[in-house]
Amino acid sequence: MSDNLQAAIYKPDPKIEALAEWLGAEVEAADFPETQIRFRNVRAASSVGLSHLSDEQWAQHFGRFQPLEGNLPAPLALKYHGHQFRVYNPEIGDGRGFLFAQMRGADGRLMDLGTKGTGTTPFSRAGDGRLTLKGGVREILATEMLEALGVNTSKTFSIIETGEQLERGDEPSPTRSAVMVRLSHSHIRIGTFQRLMAYEEADHMEALVAYCLQHFPGPPPPQDAPDRDNPAVILLHNVVERLADLAASYMVAGFVHGVLNTDNMNVTGESFDYGPWRWLPEWEPGFTAAYFDHAGLYAFGRQPEALHWNCGQLAVALRPLADSKPLIAAMERYGPLYMKAVARRWCWRLGVEERGDQHDPQLVALCEKAMREGKVQPDTFFFKVRQAMIGTGNDQSPLDGEFGELLSTYSPFDNKHPYWRDESPQSMLIEEVEAIWSAIDQDDDWGPLNKKVIAIRRMGEAHGTPPSPDGHILQSVS
Repeated sequence: MSDNLQAAIYKPDPKIEALAEWLGAEVEAADFPETQIRFRNVRAASSVGLSHLSDEQWAQHFGRFQPLEGNLPAPLALKYHGHQFRVYNPEIGDGRGFLFAQMRGADGRLMDLGTKGTGTTPFSRAGDGRLTLKGGVREILATEMLEALGVNTSKTFSIIETGEQLERGDEPSPTRSAVMVRLSHSHIRIGTFQRLMAYEEADHMEALVAYCLQHFPGPPPPQDAPDRDNPAVILLHNVVERLADLAASYMVAGFVHGVLNTDNMNVTGESFDYGPWRWLPEWEPGFTAAYFDHAGLYAFGRQPEALHWNCGQLAVALRPLADSKPLIAAMERYGPLYMKAVARRWCWRLGVEERGDQHDPQLVALCEKAMREGKVQPDTFFFKVRQAMIGTGNDQSPLDGEFGELLSTYSPFDNKHPYWRDESPQSMLIEEVEAIWSAIDQDDDWGPLNKKVIAIRRMGEAHGTPPSPDGHILQSVS
């Protein structure tokens, strides 16, 4: 997708102010020695009417955090609790970031600008409130790759190098520092509701449910759903639908988030806050991203269960507002919704039209089997299948065996994007990430990063938009 988009009009709309007194704490950003712009997401800025800012204005707003016109007068560090690796922790919250601004996107949605690395807050505990430049670069790569693969993700909006030297125990130190701004559709977490339950703030929880339903609306619960007019029940149905689709999108992308705690779960179903993520080097359900995930709780193949468990924690938190039966009924929808989302997204990535429940699950299973037995990196496998299906590659072996036999009964998309004539696919393996960082770290060479972002966006154009649950597909143009 080109960055030369028709810019939206900037429409500030800080709705969070109505909840700010009990949802967050006003804070100040750190005073950084430098504010050197390293990444401006023109595409994201265009979507919220901010692409016109000069470099000086950009640095003032997203490095010094001068308030945007008509927006929040002071940054708001949000309060929340959360289960971290299934252990409840009431001592968290925005410890190195804050909500900076809200505005309407080009599509009318309420959008947030949130930060990472902006200094200490009342919730920082022993942390320094900073972000490494490498962490910022990794977030760019994660969000760009996920967006190109159809995952509902936050956008890395800005990275500014701050001129500080940071000491970290898990990477070579001292290391360079940065401040990041992300564009998201909400920063309301499951952990936000958990905190309100813990403090028995039922009135505030009711207000937060109303806020979410007003600004992040979703479809109504099924007609036979019990207590389907209860706002808390409606919200849980929405979150279950969104997180089932998010889990499916991770699996189809071959992505391992690494830290699927309830404080990292946005009620909009938008993936955000990327730490030790990885893409699969080969199809292995037990593959983990975080070196500290010794039990493999958030291993690749356990991610769907992890998100279901997190939905359960939201259900528990909503008990002051609803009976158990309708909340359980909402939870029971997760499994079927997840399976449908996997089939829908899997066919999309293979580049074929869906055929329904009698065929699509079998196609998924045979595809997994082919990748696992062939020890083929998933990005390479999907790419070669697409090439073989539309006749742009020389290798027909991906269509061998049971998988190829079943796939031959599917109708391929008419997609002639030149990406499918490339020699190899775009991928995001750890070796590539480290090479991009090494060029920056050793030679201050940002060329490989910029080139990678352009290449990933081109891949996103080739894939087009994944189908929505109603089956509507927006395909890319050739």
